[in-house]
Amino acid sequence: MRFIAILGFLLIAGATSAMAADACPGHPNALGTSRVLTISPDEFARIGTMQYKQTLPLADHEVVITFDDGPLPPYSDRILDTLDAQCVKVTYFLVGQMAQTYPWVVRRMYNDGHSIGTHSMHHPLGFERLDLARVTQEVDGGIAAVDAAIGDPKAVSPFFRIPGLGRSKVDEGLLASQHLVTWSADVVADDWFRGISPQQIVKRAMRRLNAKGRGILLLHDIHPATAMALPTLLNELKSNGYHVVHVVAAGEHPASVPVIAATPGKGAWPRGLKTASLTGKNKPAAHHRAKRVAADKHHRSAGAKRKKPDFAAVHDRASHAF
Repeated sequence: MRFIAILGFLLIAGATSAMAADACPGHPNALGTSRVLTISPDEFARIGTMQYKQTLPLADHEVVITFDDGPLPPYSDRILDTLDAQCVKVTYFLVGQMAQTYPWVVRRMYNDGHSIGTHSMHHPLGFERLDLARVTQEVDGGIAAVDAAIGDPKAVSPFFRIPGLGRSKVDEGLLASQHLVTWSADVVADDWFRGISPQQIVKRAMRRLNAKGRGILLLHDIHPATAMALPTLLNELKSNGYHVVHVVAAGEHPASVPVIAATPGKGAWPRGLKTASLTGKNKPAAHHRAKRVAADKHHRSAGAKRKKPDFAAVHDRASHAF
């Protein structure tokens, strides 16, 4: 019986690999996307073990890849090129203001087959301290902006990730009332850290994934180090036997949306990058700090020993030159 079970597993694994290769013409060694997981807010209100008890029903060595904070050319474009070459499908959580600025990138994300969720309108700091009126403005405004950018509200999934993972009863209650799936994560790679190298991003992502065996991986498509790390990370996932799961929302969605041309003068490699609120006096270090605190709390609860991070070293994260 054991031999039969092992043989059956090998046949399934072989079939999955063959399907991934067949689904990526011209790239026989591509990681590919092993399966599609359809979910609805009725089944999954809040997911991600960094903050919640429930996460996605993933098998051993299955990973869901997600990106926050974009779009931002050319980093988002480079990431899309890499994903296309590997036939990997991911989930994006877009900031409304960024989607308004770069709608052609949003439409490419969707037409390339990725899921599009939202991440508030302006990515304000201290989201967990906002009152209901402000939270409502940020959530509704972000969804409306992404709807407009993509050109079809049915193309946007009812998926929301709280900025900085700054959850509170206020924002979680609002999200639940609007039938949105609140996404946290299972694994982070610290790709928002100032000065982190592509190699470090890959090592941290793989070490933490290997420790858990599966999970939702949180990355950001606004950082050059992430764009440079992604090809190696996908190769490492394949080498370590991981399979990518693409999460889609239940319901009808358009097969594609109209393509629009890029606005001249936008999309050049920026020398400096501002994140979080994008404007105003707030420092986005708190956004990254909140994610790190959540990650550290999760890892400590699992028995990991970690030196307290030096948040002062990333205090000026609002603007960094390349």
